[in-house]
Amino acid sequence: MHRAAYLFLLSTMLLWGGNSVAGKLAVGHVSPMTLVFLRWVMAVLILLPIGWRTLREDWPEVRSNWKLLAGLGACGFTIFNVIFYTALNYTTAINVSIEQAAIPIVIILANFMFFRLRVQPLQIVGVALTIAGVALTASHGDLGQLLKLDLNYGDAIMLVAVLCYSLYSVGLRLKPAIRWQSFMLALSIAALLISLPFVIWEIASGNVIVPDARGWALTLYTALGASVVSQVLYIKGNELIGANRAGLFINLVPIFGTLLSVLIVGEQFQPYQAFALALVLGGIALAEYSGSKAALQMQ
Repeated sequence: MHRAAYLFLLSTMLLWGGNSVAGKLAVGHVSPMTLVFLRWVMAVLILLPIGWRTLREDWPEVRSNWKLLAGLGACGFTIFNVIFYTALNYTTAINVSIEQAAIPIVIILANFMFFRLRVQPLQIVGVALTIAGVALTASHGDLGQLLKLDLNYGDAIMLVAVLCYSLYSVGLRLKPAIRWQSFMLALSIAALLISLPFVIWEIASGNVIVPDARGWALTLYTALGASVVSQVLYIKGNELIGANRAGLFINLVPIFGTLLSVLIVGEQFQPYQAFALALVLGGIALAEYSGSKAALQMQ
């Protein structure tokens, strides 16, 4: 069971790391809100033939839980990405990476507040190690750069994004008893509807960039890889080991994003990147050892 969860979550973070690279490559080829909107249009079109029959069969449960499903789709699928792209217009990638590392901490706090789920001391140490790895990556190997961070409006709204995705992760615990096809289709439709006002605003403000060939290719990747496949795997991983343990894997995203930038964009590989990867993987392994041991004792 745990091996499947690890495979699902590692694959998810690799796809989300690729999404970071796609975001860099998309600049000038498709505007942010248009990218968010089109990725969910494509995601719904991909999921319709897969989930339409199960959605109809699960409709009574979907209808009775529509507020929860709409909230999950809004927080995890749309608002996080909208704020993430917007924050990068006001703050640096370093700041965003550091702030994103707070997601596992917020998940742990939210799980304690709402469900009284406790963590083990070694899990806290593991979280600290993964954050150190993210900090090392974000600062390009010079932790002294973190002292020079200039916090601004972008950082403030990024904290809202962190809260949104943390609540989404914790909220998956309340997922109704419907099949994954119905669940994903329902959340994707909610995400599409909620993204519509943002793209309308972008068009009205004259900031829209209609995708060119590269823009369409990157949009397809974000829809299929970073939206549909990765979200299914993340949900499955959460089901298997819980949000506290699954959320810690999120700190692999900037690490994988950096490594993929080396492979795809041609950036130079640095020794600190290997050390950062070792810190994050070591932190996850330590936290997982403690978390899985505690879970076995509770059974």
